[in-house]
Amino acid sequence: MSRIGKQPVAIPNGVEAKIEGDTLTVKGPKGTLTLGLSDLIDYKVEGDEIRVNPANDTKTARSYWGMQRTLVSNLVEGVTEGFSKTLEISGVGYRAKAQGRTLNLQLGFSHDVDIAVPEGIDVATPDQTTVIVSGIDKQAVGQLAAEIRRWRKPEPYKGKGIKYQGEYVFRKEGKKK
Repeated sequence: MSRIGKQPVAIPNGVEAKIEGDTLTVKGPKGTLTLGLSDLIDYKVEGDEIRVNPANDTKTARSYWGMQRTLVSNLVEGVTEGFSKTLEISGVGYRAKAQGRTLNLQLGFSHDVDIAVPEGIDVATPDQTTVIVSGIDKQAVGQLAAEIRRWRKPEPYKGKGIKYQGEYVFRKEGKKK
């Protein structure tokens, strides 16, 4: 039994959820998200909650159960509150600047790095060393944050690079005399 899957997903006020064919659509104040439904799982919208149960007693259906419930929960949370990831840039001369639908990064290369921001995602740079990626789709927000981080991962000697806020970079010791 999945401890996560057993819990129903609460639908807050102002959010509408409906199942049409093999698609779950959740509409809220921040936008609309859809999820393709698996045949191994039964989905039911009952009043102010969504219930997710395995369609049969196979191992595959039980293994999908908790994950599918979490995906449904992410839809509801995305259309009500949204998701965001904060990246911190450290290093001499490293900086970021949001310019419309493009993020411009200066990371010590001989050229600037321009990253196109997909639709539905917002990128803000409150200062030159902080990048905030936000949107309603958790997967898309995490993917864009990972692509930005990939350009200059934090290195273990001086700690320079792009890291998530709160991420701990294990630093190596220098030479001892």
